[in-house]
Amino acid sequence: MPSLFFELFTPVLAILGLLYSLVFWSWVKGADEGNASMQKVARTILVGARAFLRRQYQTITVLAIAVAFLILCAHGFSAGKDGWLHGWQVAGAFLLGALLSGLSGVVSMITATHTNLKTAQAAHHGLNAALSMSLRGGAVPALVITALSLLGISGLYLFYRFVLGVSADSIPTLIIGYGFGASFVALFAQLGGGIYTKAADVGADLVGKVEAGIPEDDPRNPAVIADLVGDNVGDCAGRGADLFESISAENIGAMILGVALAPFFGLKGILFPLILGSVGLIASIIGVYAVRAKDGQHPMTALIRGYWVTTLLMVLALFLATHYLLDGVPGASLWFFFAGLVGVFTSVAFVYITDYYTGKQYRPVQAIAKASTTGHGTNVIAGTAVGMESTGLTVLTVCTALFLSYWFGLQTGIPSGGLYGTAVATMGMLSMVCYVLAMDMYGPITDNAGGIVEMSQSSESVRAVTDELDATGNTTKALTKGYAVGSAALAAFLLFSAYLEETHLFSVDLAKVEVFIGAFLGAMIVFFFTSLAIRAVGRAAGVIVEEVRRQFKEKPGIMDGKDEPDYASCVDIATRAALKEMIAPGIVAVVSPILIGVLLGAEAIAGLLMVATITGVILAAYLNNSGGAWDNAKKYIATGVYGGKKGDAHRAAVTGDTVGDPFKDTAGPSLHVLIKLLSTLTLALATLFM
Repeated sequence: MPSLFFELFTPVLAILGLLYSLVFWSWVKGADEGNASMQKVARTILVGARAFLRRQYQTITVLAIAVAFLILCAHGFSAGKDGWLHGWQVAGAFLLGALLSGLSGVVSMITATHTNLKTAQAAHHGLNAALSMSLRGGAVPALVITALSLLGISGLYLFYRFVLGVSADSIPTLIIGYGFGASFVALFAQLGGGIYTKAADVGADLVGKVEAGIPEDDPRNPAVIADLVGDNVGDCAGRGADLFESISAENIGAMILGVALAPFFGLKGILFPLILGSVGLIASIIGVYAVRAKDGQHPMTALIRGYWVTTLLMVLALFLATHYLLDGVPGASLWFFFAGLVGVFTSVAFVYITDYYTGKQYRPVQAIAKASTTGHGTNVIAGTAVGMESTGLTVLTVCTALFLSYWFGLQTGIPSGGLYGTAVATMGMLSMVCYVLAMDMYGPITDNAGGIVEMSQSSESVRAVTDELDATGNTTKALTKGYAVGSAALAAFLLFSAYLEETHLFSVDLAKVEVFIGAFLGAMIVFFFTSLAIRAVGRAAGVIVEEVRRQFKEKPGIMDGKDEPDYASCVDIATRAALKEMIAPGIVAVVSPILIGVLLGAEAIAGLLMVATITGVILAAYLNNSGGAWDNAKKYIATGVYGGKKGDAHRAAVTGDTVGDPFKDTAGPSLHVLIKLLSTLTLALATLFM
């Protein structure tokens, strides 16, 4: 086939994916909106989410422009005339990646704030109706985000190749700016959204559930609207930018390694990641249609069925892609197919590992619930132990994936075949990202739907449907975080290898004092960044707690429905706190590696990347899984075990959930963005360190 066919394949499918997202969107928009009371709650959530996102993105825009200028100057002053040209190309790609990453967050928020109301109304018609509504609503941003990422990269490729006349093997190193821009926006979007949502959630829980003894999402709680807004700006807008960044950085890393194999596969080896990813759009659409819950069936069973349909379709696509694109050396395509299968099964492994450690039907969550019967302290101890235990299988899975995919790549006999094997494995894992993202968006949509049902005082039977979907949503959100951590680990190895190639390093000697210091500082950055993120939630939540207490004290009529809570004050407090608190950890993440690289050199940065990746992956797995387990232990007790919602065990479980909130929804998700930000940043600014 002519090379132009492969060059146009991805942008064409990406555009078709964007168009098909409108099919799901029109289906959601045409659904029943429920009664006036439900619409009022949903409208309040929408207004709060839009206001926060507008103010957040104004701040991010200023920071992004400043960083683009830094990239331009770094290349220009270090390499003269050619450096300025290269700097313009990288800085332009950075701004495009930042723009599309931000757009991904906006689309996620808008879709979620419309689908939540439709899901709440669909719950009146049973579990399957609400499940279909929430998942198809989640599929809209999933398709848009995946398609935008692929369209941005392939569009830049076509622009550089046919407008600027850049050779195909030079383009991936220019596009790295696109990945850096996506990572930059994702970090601040995830941080700001995560701080907002957990400050509101913790504040609402501590005063509402623990002190006042009122149910979750009770309209008498002044912080409840801020909590529901937080689901959209953190779990939707923040996660949308986050997954956009994951897709972009990992595709670009694989393309860079594909350049080394150009003598064997030509253009097809460079474009392989994009082509496989674009086929994933079709497989994910089919997977969404496969989700249907039968009477009495657990929603997770139906969602996993759709995941398996998507996975099997992608195995077939992987075989065809390796056969037709990586066929330049006899037998190589089969070995690379095996490497891709490793990535596919790694994805499956992370889904089941995370499900085991965060699902309320398994030992870890039930053990935390049982520990809650003896108090708050034992609940926290049990949850901490579960999170630490979960890192074992996480690390073993990543190590196995890297070893096998590298070994399969070596069997091709091609120089750098081992590294490209890990790239193919990463693409295999990433190929289901669109469906996984749809499952992730399903979580906050159902959480909001439950809040709308509660605040509009719908029947208990309707609330039972949304509670069941919400509990499943906690697991799907945890699955996505586990999936993101695993893909971040594989992608970081790709980007690390690309960094070594860009800086002409053949090895990293930890015995050198500057390299050892760089590695040590890499570990410190991960923990210091995590501390800032968790502390930010604590400070912001404390202010909301005081505000809710003040309203309960000054307006005693709130509890018996005579006075209206001031929801807007809590929304405003959470907004101001999140925008203020996201700056410090973001600056640490961006400035630290630049300073270390300038002072200690390129090899020290290589040491930083190695150790920060290892530390970040382990810590993120601990934070995500312990937080998810604490949350579902609370929900497990709420089903009636160990005294149910009114018992001492439930109060202890609420404490554990409060501790776990900033773990799983602020620090943990931000860490896997940090891992890739460090890699894309150092690649984009490599000339500064040489």
